[in-house]
Amino acid sequence: MADLQAAAKRVARFREVMAQRGYDAVVLRHNPDLRWLTDAERVFDFEQAHTAFITQDELFMHTDSRYYNTFLERLGADSPWKFDQEVATPTEWVAAHIAEARARVVAIEDTVDLAFFDGLEQALRDRSVAALLPRMHGDIAELRIVKDPAEIELMKHAQSITDKAFLHICEYIKPGLTEQQIRAELENYMLSNGADALSFDSIIASGPNGANPHAQPGERVVQTGDMIVMDYGAGYLDYHSDMTRTVVVGAPSEEQQHVFDVVRKANETCAAAIHAGVTGSDIHNLAVKVISEAGYGEYFGHGLGHGVGVEIHERPFFNPRWNKVIAAGSVVTDEPGIYLPGKFGIRLEDFGVVTEDGYDVFTQSTHDLVSVGC
Repeated sequence: MADLQAAAKRVARFREVMAQRGYDAVVLRHNPDLRWLTDAERVFDFEQAHTAFITQDELFMHTDSRYYNTFLERLGADSPWKFDQEVATPTEWVAAHIAEARARVVAIEDTVDLAFFDGLEQALRDRSVAALLPRMHGDIAELRIVKDPAEIELMKHAQSITDKAFLHICEYIKPGLTEQQIRAELENYMLSNGADALSFDSIIASGPNGANPHAQPGERVVQTGDMIVMDYGAGYLDYHSDMTRTVVVGAPSEEQQHVFDVVRKANETCAAAIHAGVTGSDIHNLAVKVISEAGYGEYFGHGLGHGVGVEIHERPFFNPRWNKVIAAGSVVTDEPGIYLPGKFGIRLEDFGVVTEDGYDVFTQSTHDLVSVGC
């Protein structure tokens, strides 16, 4: 059941933004934003099937019969949201609400598709209604940066499943298995042990494939001496975990151990430096400094980290472009890597919440290089 008090606080924060911007109403269709505002668990899926119309006094949602009863069950009779199912097309429904509310400045979330925006303009013309339709650029994404205690507990729980899955998969891996077989075992374990979804399609990249940071698992057969990059996470009540561990099949070579130690140093150095008030670029550049000083700077090309919440990648970021201050309550990953083309890749990723004086890491899996398949 949704936490109506938490949802009410989120709506109130958003309405403050609406007032500051001079919006009479806002139209939303982005599922993660709707999940955050309503606190309706496990309703929003891969389809953009819902449209919200929000004023300072009312909360309306257009949905269809596939979701209507689930919304009522999740939110209960005391919910302030008023639902309409399939009474009209979403654009006609919004136009009717704009006309009824006599709204003159109606912000449209910039994640809507062009067909919806064009359809809304046409529906307003058909009704002879004039309204300004400014694009709203990430206002809710900014509000979602600072997590409340309930959100943090959901992600900690998701990570506890992810940590258990790591112990399991280390016992399972052996030479002769394919990347796909390892992926299937890992994902099945999470879904059979408390996860209600996957955070994303798991990355299992062995040997040379590990040098591609977002390699997709395939039919490559794991061999003794391979490094295996495993980037995966459990989903729980629409919130995510995100972890990467790199293991070695058998004993590591001297080079493999050395590169692993550099990546571990970068991860732990950055974790020790994270606290409220630093900028994302400062922390990213610290990882670059550690890796570059070891001689591998050209082999670390991605950002150090990203926010996690109802989306697996959300604000804020540890990257060279994020010059904003990181706020306490932000949940962010710390994932340096080194990728040597034709040889192997290594990434070590944790995630946790930024506090006033540090970084509370949710991830409990070891930072040691684990040998598997022995």
